[in-house]
Amino acid sequence: MSERHVNFVYQDKEPQRLDKFLVERLPEFSRSRLQQFIKDELVLINEKPAHKTGQTLETGMRVLVKIPATAPSDLQPEEIPLDIIFENGDVIVVNKPAGMVVHPAAGHHAGTLVHAALAHAPEMEGVGGVQRPGVVHRLDKDTSGLILLAKNDRTHHFLQKQFRDRTVQKVYLALVDGHPPTASGRVEAAIGRDTTQRKRMRITPDSKGRAAISNYQTLQRYQDHTLLEVHPLTGRTHQIRVHLAFLECPIVGDTVYGRHKPTLPLDRHFLHAQKLQISLPDEAEPRTFEAPLPDELKRILENLA
Repeated sequence: MSERHVNFVYQDKEPQRLDKFLVERLPEFSRSRLQQFIKDELVLINEKPAHKTGQTLETGMRVLVKIPATAPSDLQPEEIPLDIIFENGDVIVVNKPAGMVVHPAAGHHAGTLVHAALAHAPEMEGVGGVQRPGVVHRLDKDTSGLILLAKNDRTHHFLQKQFRDRTVQKVYLALVDGHPPTASGRVEAAIGRDTTQRKRMRITPDSKGRAAISNYQTLQRYQDHTLLEVHPLTGRTHQIRVHLAFLECPIVGDTVYGRHKPTLPLDRHFLHAQKLQISLPDEAEPRTFEAPLPDELKRILENLA
């Protein structure tokens, strides 16, 4: 997409901050991205570059926004089959298999969900960022289940705001080793990066980590395992895995936070994003999406019964 210009004339009688005005008029972009436009001198007031994000607009001022062209991406679309639960002009809801990485990262430069999505919906290129087009939230490589991809910047901003505001309802299924201390409960424990192993997260004091909250309830208790329904209220990296390990009932197959040798014949961890409720653009009521438990996890439960 080539550079485009958008013109406004400020007509309100009461003065207003420039960045707040732009957020209202250009809802397809996040506040931080609009503030970057201002810093890059892409926003002009009365034909002169705005000098700060909080600059005051007064009646009659002319505002010109130069929206830059989408940066070219070196990501190559790949024809990888996707299990699409729902799709419209704004969003794709995918049932991600275990083993698929969401976006390119060190050691994973091909075969990701993003590569597959670009082949399916080329218009996603550059949405929300060049290297992670369309990505609204993430799932770990070995976590299966529901994940959303936005097809345009307006939808990307709309969906991400719901995740930031914690209005999205998420439900995961987890089979754990042992039994939690209570049949249901809440874990409120801050999470931060492990200082000795950078790929791991850990429980930290509140002042050194980010607040993290997970609710859980028991669905089925087995002799040596428990099937849990987990509702994360925040979205920290590895949150459910770290919180359940903190309760001394790590997820089956999680060799990072749990047993080094899985207690059941499984080559992934038993964590599945089963249900997600979220509002979509221009729809009055939230939608609820569900992804069935994968066959390999169903077999594990059948053998425990």
